[in-house]
This record gives sequence, structure tokens and C-alpha cells, in this order.
Amino acid sequence: MSYNRSRRLFIGGSVAASAIGASGLSNLVSAQSVEAAASQPAVIYGPKPGVAKLNANENPFGPSPAALEAIATASAQGGAYYAYPAAMTLLDMIAERHGITRKHISLSAGSSPILSYAAVAASKNGKILGPDLFWDTTSKAPEKQGAPEIMRIANTAELDIDLDAMYAAIDDSIGMVHICNPNNPTGKVLDPNKLRDFCIKASKKTLVLVDEAYNELIDEPPKHTMIPLVKAGHNVIVARTFSKIYGLAGMRVGYLIASEENTEWINRYGMGGYTLNQAGLAAAIASYNDDAFLTFSKEKIYEGKAMVMDAVKANGLTALPSSTNFIFVNLGDGNAEYFRQAMAEKDVLIRGIYRTYHNWSRVSMGKIADVKRYVDAMPAALDKMYTMQNT
Repeated sequence: MSYNRSRRLFIGGSVAASAIGASGLSNLVSAQSVEAAASQPAVIYGPKPGVAKLNANENPFGPSPAALEAIATASAQGGAYYAYPAAMTLLDMIAERHGITRKHISLSAGSSPILSYAAVAASKNGKILGPDLFWDTTSKAPEKQGAPEIMRIANTAELDIDLDAMYAAIDDSIGMVHICNPNNPTGKVLDPNKLRDFCIKASKKTLVLVDEAYNELIDEPPKHTMIPLVKAGHNVIVARTFSKIYGLAGMRVGYLIASEENTEWINRYGMGGYTLNQAGLAAAIASYNDDAFLTFSKEKIYEGKAMVMDAVKANGLTALPSSTNFIFVNLGDGNAEYFRQAMAEKDVLIRGIYRTYHNWSRVSMGKIADVKRYVDAMPAALDKMYTMQNT
């Protein structure tokens, strides 16, 4: 029924096109396209005007000029086509940088899908082990399929990941260890030598995943990556994303680096490259070696962090040292959810409570004017927070 109707419409359209002629048809299509575009609802692609969005660890200085140009070109020339050639180009760029092959890399729409695939795959072999406080969203994915909850190990008093305790907890029941470095939401980075030693020892017992979403924001990023362990044959996988320093969170490009065997195994649980798009890949390709943009972004992020740390101190609070584009603020005896609500009333969006850490509040860096709005709103928001707590 639908086929016949579509066929009639197609024949009718063809007859009409013949009657109109090529030039007239072009004008008709253009007019219809303009009318269709005008009928679409208005869409807000970022924060609403007047809102400081500091709650998702994005880089609002991106996409870079080179990425924007690539997005336009890719959309115009390739939007009608599947993105396989562009994916192969990006794979080759990543492979060349790290001295690996395409078969060691799996691309996905942001790092979240591939991290979820890894978690689901690993859950077939046992529980997932992680620190008490880390970005656990993807490691929770197997729980929706009936897998056990994440086994959590307490962070240290300084909110570091306790690698010794993590290692001691690994037994035959553990299918994967999940480490974020730098960690989210704390912003703290592990000593690279200690993490490397841990990964080598732990990977002899089980699979080790290191999420390096914020690696490019660390001082001396190559010093901290665990990718060389993959090349050396250890049972380690590393995830990266273009959502943070590259400013492409909305373009959705991420990847995982692992042995050929682990990459093939993990890819069985997802859609792989079928989730990728021309515009996102073009932006990632244009951004990957754009050192000038990365340097600019990093300088702005560090400028914002200095402003926040000064405000934290001025308001009698403390915060953890950060190697990322966010800061974890200790509100003392304050409540992070009330502080979030008080900030929201000032049109400043931040994060609230994480798990049982009720007095810790995460704020992402943004445009300098937006960071200043957070700084300026802090005294009144703290007052409002205490008022809410005491009523």
C-alpha cells in the first residue's frame, strides 16, 4: 500500500517535473526548501542567551575555525553519503600518531558508546571494579541488562584513587577495572609511574580500562597516557574523546585504543562506525593537529580556573587541584544541591551532589564572562544555600 502510494507520488512528480522543465523545477525546489526551512521550529543549539552553562565540562571556544570550515564543506559535499572514507582518514591519523594500526582503534559517536560497549563486553566475564567516585555512567550500562552493580573502592581522604586498594580487590570475579585519569569529578591526575605500574600488574589479572577524556588538558599529556601499554601487549584499553579540549561535544566523535583482539571483541557489542557522521568526522580531522587552537583553549581554561580558585579562597572555601577543565569545590558544611539551585537562580548552571559527597560541587570552565558570572554570584549563592539548609 505504502509502496504503491509512493510510486504514484513519484510518477506524478516526474510528470510535473517534465512539464515544468529543469530550470523551473530548480526554482520550485528552492522555493519549497525555503518554505520548509521557514516552517521549522526555532532551535537553541547551546545555552539560552544570558545563561552561563558550566555543568558539562564542554569547551565553548570550539569548534575551531578550521573545524567550522571543515564541517561546512563536509556537510555540503558529503551530507548525502555515508562517512566511511572520512572515518578511515581519522583512523589513519590516530594510528600514525601512536604508532599503531587501524585495527587497534574503534571509533564511535563520542567515547560514551565505546565505553559502554567495553563495559557490556567485560561484564560477561565478571563485575566491573572502580573507585567510589569516578565517571561511572558507561560502566553502569551492563546493570540495565541484569549485571551486578559496580564494585567500588573508597577514595583516599584526599579523594585520590586508591590504586593499592584497587589492586588488592581484584580477584576472579572482576571482569574489568575502570580508571578515569584525570578523574571526573575530582579533576585529579594520578602519578603516571604509579598508574603505569598498577596497569601492568592489574592487567595480568583482568582487563584494565583507562578513560583519558581529559588527557590533552594535563601538563605534558604524553607523559600520562597509558597507550604505550597497549602497544607493549598488556591487557589495557584506553578511551579518548573530541568532546573536551577539541570543543566538539555536540559533534560526537570518540575512540578506543586496544589490542586487535580486544577491539574486535568489544566491537561485537555495538554498532561501531555506523554511528558516525560526516560533519563530526570532518571537525575531528581538522582539529586533531590544530595545536594553535588547543593552546588557545588551554590558556582560556587555565585563566578561568585561576579565577575560580581565587573566588573559592576569597569565600573561605577550598577546592581540589585540577588537571582538567573543571574544579571540585569543597563547600564545607554546605549542601551542593542547594548551592546548585541557588546558582541556577542566577542563571549559572553547575553540578550538584555526586553520590554521598554532599558538600562537593563541580563547576566547569566556560567563556571568561560566564566564569566571572559564577565568581560574582558565589557570595549570594552561598548565603542562599545556608538559608535553604536552615529552613
